[in-house]
Amino acid sequence: MNLIFLGPPGAGKGTVASKLKDILGLPHISTGDLFRAAIKNETDLGKKVKLIIEKGELVPDQLTVELVKERLSKDDTAKGYILDGFPRTITQAEALETFTKIDSVINLEIEKEKVIKRLSGRRLCKECGEGYHIEYMPPKKTNTCDKCGGELYTRKDDNIESISNRLEIYTKETQPLINFYTEKNLIKNFDSSLAADKVVENVANFTKSL
Repeated sequence: MNLIFLGPPGAGKGTVASKLKDILGLPHISTGDLFRAAIKNETDLGKKVKLIIEKGELVPDQLTVELVKERLSKDDTAKGYILDGFPRTITQAEALETFTKIDSVINLEIEKEKVIKRLSGRRLCKECGEGYHIEYMPPKKTNTCDKCGGELYTRKDDNIESISNRLEIYTKETQPLINFYTEKNLIKNFDSSLAADKVVENVANFTKSL
């Protein structure tokens, strides 16, 4: 079973995919993780990616496709996989079709206001990196980490202006991709404003029909 996960920042793609991989017994493949692993292992592709990232440039489609193709050739993908963060463009989607078949595209939908509420409420500990949320998972003491007593802070990416900008970019870049897979009758929409476990349950139940 080969799945693609789409969804805006804050939709919980990583959380849902991570839990679903254990239920379905499929590897969760994130392009971000692929880049980091390739750089760490100093593969030929990794060296190219490192140079590009160090220049502050975006990794080109062709190189990203090569990394994904290489990863999908591994033995653990024999029964399928969950792709998270790929494809991001029509060019990548068309290239993907040349070496694998997609069974379904899981599209996690959530309203902009709910995304802003989720992301702007996140807090991280400056000392140990422990994560909190001022509403959903608050620390026992305001702005203080329960684990180490460190000060909590808001990431720059989690301020409202930055979140709104990221959502606009996502919509602009991803809508063509949603249209691409809708025309192929592969898109399945899920409400990701629900609790993560409920979203996982809904997606898992759907995959039984594939």
